[in-house]
Amino acid sequence: MGTIYQINKGVSKPIVFKGLKAQYIAYLAIGLVLLLLSFAILYISGLSLLIVLPLIALLGGALFMTTFRLSHRFGEHGLMKYIAKKGIPKYIRFSSRRIFTGLKYPDHQ
Repeated sequence: MGTIYQINKGVSKPIVFKGLKAQYIAYLAIGLVLLLLSFAILYISGLSLLIVLPLIALLGGALFMTTFRLSHRFGEHGLMKYIAKKGIPKYIRFSSRRIFTGLKYPDHQ
């Protein structure tokens, strides 16, 4: 009789949690930790709870909206590609041709 093997079908799929894809889960988690720390610092510093709580709630809502919007717009690797594309110069300007005339081509000897 043949051996039965278990097939892992989702091995190469990105991690998805409640609509967030890949690195956006980490972005949201880091943002929530920062919001918790900022709440603690503001509350310990003596700021009124009536000011701190709405401020943190507003920033938390903005964090969730921004993270979900980025996840939906760019997907798994799109944000990194978008940032990399913005780093590419529109043109390269040379003042002399010396850099090109000194090149040696291995196939044209």
